[in-house]
Amino acid sequence: MKKRTLGHSNIEVAPLMFGGNVFGWTLDEVQSFEILDAFIAAGFDFIDTADVYSRFIPGNQGGESETVLGKWMKARGNRSKIILSTKVGMDMGEGQKGLSKACIFKAVEASLRRLQTDYIDLYQAHIDDENTPLIETLDAFDHLIKQGKVRVIGASNYTPDRLEEALKVSKDHGLPAYQSLQPLYNLYDRAAYEAGLQVVCQKHGLGVIPYFALASGFLTGKYRSAADFENSARGAFTKHYLDARGLRILAALDAVAKDKQTTPAAIALAWLMARPTITAPIASATSLTQLQGLIRATEISLDPAAIELLNQASAS
Repeated sequence: MKKRTLGHSNIEVAPLMFGGNVFGWTLDEVQSFEILDAFIAAGFDFIDTADVYSRFIPGNQGGESETVLGKWMKARGNRSKIILSTKVGMDMGEGQKGLSKACIFKAVEASLRRLQTDYIDLYQAHIDDENTPLIETLDAFDHLIKQGKVRVIGASNYTPDRLEEALKVSKDHGLPAYQSLQPLYNLYDRAAYEAGLQVVCQKHGLGVIPYFALASGFLTGKYRSAADFENSARGAFTKHYLDARGLRILAALDAVAKDKQTTPAAIALAWLMARPTITAPIASATSLTQLQGLIRATEISLDPAAIELLNQASAS
């Protein structure tokens, strides 16, 4: 497996990142351990989570995913073999929200405690905080890096202008710079990234780790009618994909998957991996069978004709 460098850092990662939002949500602790064991056994090491996962589920407080990951790494004794990413900035309640120095310092200690580790490989600003000066946020990250609690930093959900501005602040003030961007990007959701963020990432050599790489499961092909959304934990995230364009994309995925003797999900991820600016798409699995499909994506080489078919089907 050929690894890829994350931005200008010295961190090398596998071409597929596991999305940890499922831990403590659609996977319980036992199931999470099983999936994580299989992921690592297959030679992968890049895992994404966030302090807010999964506060969006009734009854959860946030921190559930980090807690499961911490228990797993402690039980397996494998922290040094994992490239661990978590995020800060979303609303955790009781005023804990945003990217002020105080919020970041409080959040990182809570994340380290839940993860049962003394450092985070990639610490990401989960969402831009326009109420906090960029220099304050970046200065806080600078302190964490100097303390050895964070190796490198990244951004998520930034606009092109704000990302460019943040990188300029880092350069002008001698502060650590974002080494990666975590944007929404997949075969269906192309416009926002390709219209502006892609140019900034190319210009500055940022690593790109897109979330919702499978469009919340839509690109797996399991949602093809309104009835398919019933009793689905992700139904609310995927219904808007079921339109003429979405069905056109599924048809193209079906055709390429049949030719490659694999799944639509594997093809959707392989398309992302073939994009010049993408470091590693983020995807989740809730079964070993699903996981094998994701892993298969890293073994697929799409020919120009297949890529063009997918490009045309997903054109807006």
